[in-house]
Parts: sequence; C-alpha cells; structure tokens
Amino acid sequence: MSETQTQLPTNTWISASWQEYLQTLTELQSDQAKSYYYKEHMRLEMPPVSFDHGQDHVIIIFAITLFATLKGIPATGLDTTTFRKTGIQDCQPDVAYYLRERAQTIPSGTGIVNLERYPVPDLVIEIAKTSLLDDLGTKRSLYEELGVAEYWVVDVQNAQIIAYTIADQGSKRIQESQVLPGLLIAILEEALRRSRETSQSEVCAWLLGQFQQQA
Repeated sequence: MSETQTQLPTNTWISASWQEYLQTLTELQSDQAKSYYYKEHMRLEMPPVSFDHGQDHVIIIFAITLFATLKGIPATGLDTTTFRKTGIQDCQPDVAYYLRERAQTIPSGTGIVNLERYPVPDLVIEIAKTSLLDDLGTKRSLYEELGVAEYWVVDVQNAQIIAYTIADQGSKRIQESQVLPGLLIAILEEALRRSRETSQSEVCAWLLGQFQQQA
C-alpha cells in the first residue's frame, strides 16, 4: 500500500489542487474509494459495505427505472459514474439518470463523463448511511453549481428521501419528482420501509401495483 493510501483521511474535505487530486486518484486503486472535487477541496469515501446501503441502492434504481418504463419515459441510469469538469469539479454520485432526449446522450465506451462535452444528469442521488450531513450540505452545493435538475439524498438510517429541485444554483424541497412527474417521494419511502420487512421481489411487486394504479 502506498504512502498516500495509508495517510489520506477519508470522509472529509481536504484542501488540494486539481493536480494533487488527480495524483491521489492515480495512486489509489480505482475501486478503493469514491472521489469528489469541489472548490479546491477533495473528498474520498470508502466504498459502502453495509447491507442497508446496498439494499436501498437497488430498490431506488428499480423503482425509478420501473416508473419510467411504465410512463414511456426514455431513461438511462448510471451507477457510481464519474462526472468531471476538468480542474473545477469531480463527483461520483451513487445513482444518476439521463431522461427523455438525454437518455442516449452518453455513448457506450465512455469512461469518465466530461461535462464540458456532455450535459449533466437530470437526476442525481446519494445513498447516505454515514455521509448524510455532507450529502445534504457540501455535495448539494456541488450539484446545484453543476446544474442538475433534481437531487435526492436517501437517508438509510430512517428510510427517508430528502428530494430537491434545483434551479438558478439553488434548491427547494419537493414531495413529488419534477423530472418524473407523478413519482411521489412518499411511495418510494414506503418501498424502503417495506424492504426492511420483506424481500425485494415483493417490494418490487408492490411498487408495480402502485404505479399501475396511477396510470
């Protein structure tokens, strides 16, 4: 293990130049940590290992993809993908979605998504088990500045979703998705609660019934 790997603290923002940030990523194994860069600070997060985090991650992806499918909305979901504005910002949200005419914006074979060439995602989601306050704070500011249309934070501990619509580099709490009209945050929260008590397939069947009732 390199000196960088043994000394760098994780889950905190550290002052760093863009070059220092890239050097750190070079020295780290690609799958060893999630990475963020914002306002000349970098943050490394160790990959989540908890059952609850992984479970909520799967439920949220299924729910959004199912809803979009039933509504006939083109959607492309991405799992822990790097979005980058070189020298300025870097982020690896747990989940991101491109919707409608943007669903096929990013070509297959793309590695890091260059935001100077491609648009930002319509929806960005962080699954928070130990990073809740940062996800609601600094990362929200990061995504506001990037100009994503909607940002959700899944509070794993409380099976809660804090959702924001973003405009003019500011954000406002919402109870219904604006990028996926008709998708109620309360239904997603109920799905998370049900997943604590029953299998994911049963939760998915329940979601299917809920979404079909809305049709």
